[in-house]
Parts: sequence; C-alpha cells; structure tokens
Amino acid sequence: MLLSTGAIPAQTKAPQDSRPNIIVILVDDMGFSDIGCYGGEIDTPTIDKLASEGLRFTQFYNCGRCCPTRASLLTGLYPHKTGIGFMTAQDFGKPGYRADLNRQCVTIAEALKTSGYSTYMTGKWHVSKDFSEDGPKHNWPLQRGFDKFYGTLLAAGSQWDPITLTEGNSYTKMKPGEFYTEILTNKACEYIQQHDTQKPFFLYLAHTAPHWPLHARQKVIEKYRGRFAAGWDKLRAQRLERLKALGILPKESQLSSRDAKVPAWDSIPHKEWEQSRFEAFAAMVDHIDQSTASLLETLDSKGVRNNTLILFLSDNGGDKQEHMYGEIGNTGKPWAYMRYVPLYTPDGAPVIAGDIPGWKLGPANTYGGYGTKWAHLSNAPFKKFKKDTYEGGISTPMIAYWPKGIKAKNQLRHQPSHVADIMATCLELAQTPYPKSYQGQTLKPLDGKSLLPVFEKDQKNHKSLFWEHHGNRAARVGDWKIVAGYQQAWELYHISKDRTETQNLASQHPEKVKELSGLYDQWAANSDVIPREQLNIPEIPPSDNPLVRSKKEIEAYLKVANEELKKHGFRQLQTEKQ
Repeated sequence: MLLSTGAIPAQTKAPQDSRPNIIVILVDDMGFSDIGCYGGEIDTPTIDKLASEGLRFTQFYNCGRCCPTRASLLTGLYPHKTGIGFMTAQDFGKPGYRADLNRQCVTIAEALKTSGYSTYMTGKWHVSKDFSEDGPKHNWPLQRGFDKFYGTLLAAGSQWDPITLTEGNSYTKMKPGEFYTEILTNKACEYIQQHDTQKPFFLYLAHTAPHWPLHARQKVIEKYRGRFAAGWDKLRAQRLERLKALGILPKESQLSSRDAKVPAWDSIPHKEWEQSRFEAFAAMVDHIDQSTASLLETLDSKGVRNNTLILFLSDNGGDKQEHMYGEIGNTGKPWAYMRYVPLYTPDGAPVIAGDIPGWKLGPANTYGGYGTKWAHLSNAPFKKFKKDTYEGGISTPMIAYWPKGIKAKNQLRHQPSHVADIMATCLELAQTPYPKSYQGQTLKPLDGKSLLPVFEKDQKNHKSLFWEHHGNRAARVGDWKIVAGYQQAWELYHISKDRTETQNLASQHPEKVKELSGLYDQWAANSDVIPREQLNIPEIPPSDNPLVRSKKEIEAYLKVANEELKKHGFRQLQTEKQ
C-alpha cells in the first residue's frame, strides 16, 4: 500500500557497537629476547612503541611448540584437551593426540561470531591434519568460525612460494616476487579497510616468520650486516644485562650455561656465514615490525585504533633444529623428503634446501635456518629451546596495547600467564559467556583466565600451570617449578628467584618435588596426557605420509641442486643413506 504522502520512511541507523576490536599477532619461533623492548639487538620500533604505550608481560607462557600453542590460544584449553597434544602430521588414535581440533572445544572466532563480531584470519593455521584442497575441510578456518581467511594450512614454508596457500576454502598462488609476510599484512589491512565499523572485529594474524626458512628481502638483510659480529656468547650476556635494566628479570638473575651442543664463538670456523644466518633471521623480525606499522596505519585510517586491543606474542622459543647439508637432523634423510620444502623457485631455479657454510640465506633459492647456536641467543638468558619445557622453550614476550582500555603505560606485568588466557580475555571484552555446548557438542570448561584484571594492576591470575610435549614435562605452582626432559628425572627450581633455572634444588627439597609431581600427575590424568612411550612417535613421517615426496622426485631434485652447488664450489646436499 502506498503512503498517502508519497514519502519513504527513514531507516533508523543501528547504534555503533562500543565493544573493542581485538587483534592477536602471533609470530613463529621468535625467542624471548629477540625484539628491542625485551633486550634484543633487532630494530623493532613499532613493536617497541606498542610496549611503551601499553604493557609488557615478563612471565607469559606458550605451550613450547607451534600446533599446541595455536590450539590452546584459539580455544582457551590446554592443548591435549583439544586433540592436539602433539603435532598434526599423524593421528595417534588417542583423545589428546588426534592431530585435529576436536568438537569438545570452540575457537575464539566461533565464540565471538555468535556475539556479533566479524572474524578474520591471515597466516598460519596448523591445527588440522587435513590440508588437501579436495578436503575434508571441517577444521579449516572458515569452518571454525572465521568469516575470511588467507594463509597457509601447514607448519612451515617458503616466504616466496608458500605451500597450501589458501584463500577462503580454495588454494591460491602468490605472484613471482611477492613476499608472504607482506601479503599476509596486506590481506589483514584489506579486511580492516572493508570492515563495517558499526560492529567490532576479531583479527588473528599468525605470521610464519621468523620460522625457517630464513627468507627476507635483500635490502633488509643488508641493514644487519655485521651487527652480530660479537657472537652468541657476548650477545647472550648483553641481553641479560639489558633485561635486568628494563626490570623484566630480577637484578640477581644469572645467565644459564652455554648449551652443551653450542661451541664457544671464538672457536668456530665460518664466522661470517654464521653471522649471515642471524642477519637473515633479524631481517624476518624486521619485516614483522614493518607489518605491524602497516596494521596501525590502517587502524588509524579507519579511525578505530583507540578502541582496538592488540596482543603480540610468539608461539614458542627459538628452534634448535639443524639441517646441515640438507639432512633432517641425523636421520639420513634429505630435507627435500618433506613436501613443505619447495624444490624449485617460481622462476625454475633449484632451491638449495639445507644449511651449507658459505651459502647465505634470504633469497628464494635458499631454504635454511639458524640452528642450535643462534637459537641459544634467541632464548637468552634461558636454557633450552622450542619443544622443551624449560623457560627457553615456553617463555614468550607478550605485549598488550589498547589506548582506550589500558590506562597504564609502559608498565610491566610479572604475573605468570598463559596463551589459554587469550580466549577468556576475548570473551570478557565481548561481554559473551563461554558456552557450555556448541553445535550440539558439550564443551570442556575453560582452563584460561581473563587478563583484564591483570591489565588493571599486577595481581595473581594462576595458582598453577602445566606443560607436556613430546615427553617433556613441567609444572609451575607459585614460586616453584619442576621440569624434566623426556625420560629424565624431575628438576626443581625456585622459579621466582631463579628464572634462568641455574640451581636445581631437587635433592634439597624432595618433598616439594613430590608435591608438584603429584599435582602434575593429577593434571595429566584429567587432560588426556599420556606417556610418550605409548605413542611411538617417529622422528620423521613415514614414506606413506602425504607430506612425503617419492624417492624418484627427491633423486631428480638432488641431481639438479647438487650440480648448482658444484658449479659454485660448495659441498653437495645430503643424499639418502641406504
């Protein structure tokens, strides 16, 4: 029916949602002290500015490795409860080790989407065993609550030609010369630019940098030439002193001993090449800082920076993994055995997959890492590495920045906290209760606790925290921590006084070891944790795994790659040991 006046009724504009936007920036394999505001030598002015205008957490913990940390961050649960107590390459048939997010958990994206948030993700997913474009896709990002996704499904990959690059639910490719960290950033900025500001958004930006392969643009690498010439021994000591001066560690903190697998800097050959490895790593971190600057510029252009919470952290400590001359550890297998290693560049040149003294990293025809020696610097002043449950494996820098919501500026928060706390924090910000069920499935109760009270003031959050990965174990209860490597006895540290774990007090306080180990056993029994011996974990995937190349493919590649190395006078790549 026509209105007699001929007028069209005005539409009432919905009021703008005042809840904050939330951005989680997760970086990959970056150590505790790599960025400037945590004592490092790398130029990170944008990240440092977030810290100076926000909060730095001094005792924030991850789960020690990529998949478990991501599962815990996304769900607010300990990783075994999500089905990802180990990695995604193999399903062990045990509830805590299914290599896939289960349906007894809900992701941040799923929870926030039901309360009116738009949900976006760019970057590394790595919480599903299924990565074929043909499916199944039930645990891909769009099926776990994200409105938009651009990124990779697997663990590692070239910055110049990443494997399993996906937009939405379909594989895609980058153009030659494009760089993955930059493309992820551009997509994240595009999502923000296109976002309707009448409602809040959640953005999960999960960089693969600075995980190997150490790829960066040459102009950024050149910026760091010679910066690390002092070597890992002196640089570790200098980082400790800066951390103490910043108040991040107590004044009485001692430097952990040089790892048994790390030689003294003064004793090694190939010093220039060794420096070049960390120069490439530093350039990758620099790229992340540039990415963060672009993100802030986009928030400013939309006028939403003031009411956006940004959390910045790493998934685990620096990685000790070695691939000298292209061998996977000491397995006798060439690195090209794994499909995440590209055999050729987008231009058709062979990729030299391995750490070869003299062969400098960064360009698309390289594929290497920085190894145990430089990982020891990344994790300074702590001991051990990624996969371990000592502080070097599980400690991360964590910055919280929110101009409107965090009144304290340039302050430290010393309360032990955990990646599982991020879900609870997002829920409180979204004024959304954690659901008891989702899509007909009963959910496990949250393990994490909201960080909002800790944003207000430094106060207690967790009474206890626990870890298990690959047989490595730890429990932190108050001022005490027990920790053990696989098949090793418990060690005991007064962690509030000895964060660097230099004084093992197990023999002096056996009653404390008994108390904490009992609590660990209770936690393990309630969290789907089982002894590593019951899993029979292979060092590398078997030949029938879809991640593994055929012998014919590998042999053809090695022939071409070794001809390239021979042409330039380098030692050849590892061929498979019979």
